[in-house]
Amino acid sequence: MADPTAWWRDAVIYQVYPRSFADSDGDGIGDLGGIRAHLQHLAGLGVDAIWMSPWYPSPMADAGYDVADFRDIDPVFGTLAEAEALIRDAHAAGIRMIVDIVPNHISSAHAWFQKALADPDAPERELFWFRPGRGPEGDQLPTDWVGEFGGSTWTRTPDGAWYLHLFTPQQPDLNWDHPAVRAEFEDILRFWFDRGVDGIRIDSAALLFKDRDLPAVVEGRPHPFHDLDEVHDVYRAWRRVADEYPDRALIGEVWMPEVERFANYLRPDELHAAFNFDFLGCAWDATLMRECVDRTLDAHRTVGAPATWVLSNHDVTRHVTRYGRGTTTFSFENNLDGTPVDLELGTRRARAAALLSLSLPGATYLYQGEELGLWENENIPVERMQDPMYARRGHSRDGCRVPLPWSGDEPPFGFSATEPWLPQPAEWKDRTVQAQTGDRNSMLELYRSAIGLRRGESGLHTPDFAWLGDDAGVLSYRRGLDFACVLNMSPEAVALPDRHTVQLASSPLDGGRLPPDTAVWLRIPRT
Repeated sequence: MADPTAWWRDAVIYQVYPRSFADSDGDGIGDLGGIRAHLQHLAGLGVDAIWMSPWYPSPMADAGYDVADFRDIDPVFGTLAEAEALIRDAHAAGIRMIVDIVPNHISSAHAWFQKALADPDAPERELFWFRPGRGPEGDQLPTDWVGEFGGSTWTRTPDGAWYLHLFTPQQPDLNWDHPAVRAEFEDILRFWFDRGVDGIRIDSAALLFKDRDLPAVVEGRPHPFHDLDEVHDVYRAWRRVADEYPDRALIGEVWMPEVERFANYLRPDELHAAFNFDFLGCAWDATLMRECVDRTLDAHRTVGAPATWVLSNHDVTRHVTRYGRGTTTFSFENNLDGTPVDLELGTRRARAAALLSLSLPGATYLYQGEELGLWENENIPVERMQDPMYARRGHSRDGCRVPLPWSGDEPPFGFSATEPWLPQPAEWKDRTVQAQTGDRNSMLELYRSAIGLRRGESGLHTPDFAWLGDDAGVLSYRRGLDFACVLNMSPEAVALPDRHTVQLASSPLDGGRLPPDTAVWLRIPRT
């Protein structure tokens, strides 16, 4: 039976992207010293936990998601001792720590793969997907599978064999049929749990297994590498490891359009939680958003797991930008397309979305800079881009990974003593932590107020939820005894409920009416 009071069920979790949080040594790249120096910002924001994007040794072919060693820290970020100190510092500040584990693949620089490349007869070859090519000369790809970044999924080695990589060639896929792979990752989990880590975020959690027959991708037939049933055996084993330690959580990145298949990952003996990409990609439309909330709560209720609410992360266009476009959904095709963005509209909607995501049942995930109202930097010169997805799909995720602005009137805005690894917009001078602190109308103070109110609002720490009405263009729901949230997604102001007391509004109210693209938290006594 799941513990209804477990911290991950209703936590506010903040994603730190280490390269872009804060730089302490002046090389233009964020590091652990910078994170430790700014922990008070996170404590003041009121978050319950930090999710740390990969900080391991890596050639950085894919921003650290090509891991060469899961038991150490990349020198650009610091040392293992500094990571252990950060965990201790965070705990002292009342903040839990979650680290990223990438089980689908490793770096081509990893010792296992180097041995596999050096000798066709090495036992390490069995840890990967080495296959002969098609055709009489073996010079044709083993399959026509398209990679997660687009393009081919196979690279040929000097001895003529091909190896599988669903991402870049520098990220060879592991063979999860092999017991050594399973044992290695269970040991990695224990390594970090032993160092005090409170949770594991699992990257690309549904991709681990592949159909051994390497069939073509055919619509209407089971996919050869997405969501194969065998993956659940791995997460049951991981759950047994996590259960050896008190109060630990496993959180999956599960991109899954089928609700029932998604819920399978959250069964009581598997993962504790998974990211809600349905909500992240939902259009700014009251009918669609209500359907998304219902769909989410229903799916999680069937397995007794907490829902999660996510607006942005390191892979997607920042929601200030998305919500300011004519098309407000997210896909990897609607970024860098030249579509005009109304940043004022996007910011107003992002403020309202903050109150929505922070008041729905479950846990809320914030991506760094979301609390500052940062928008996507879509003006990065091509020669400065570092995301491998750009070359393969024409889409760069660099725009949401730009270093944070802390202080000052011009770049690097206190992030570093030198030019940051990605350029910051000069217009962010009004979005720094320094500029927003104390400004009651700023995005930062809105988040601080909302998270503070959430912490003390008992109704927001239960599964209790009920819609209050079905007015067109409006979302209105109750939590607990007398808490309510009303979000107006229509083009006209709407009347607020009778006998209410305003706790917090995302934008100024119009007397007793709620303006468009505005949310409000109310106290409404029950009759």
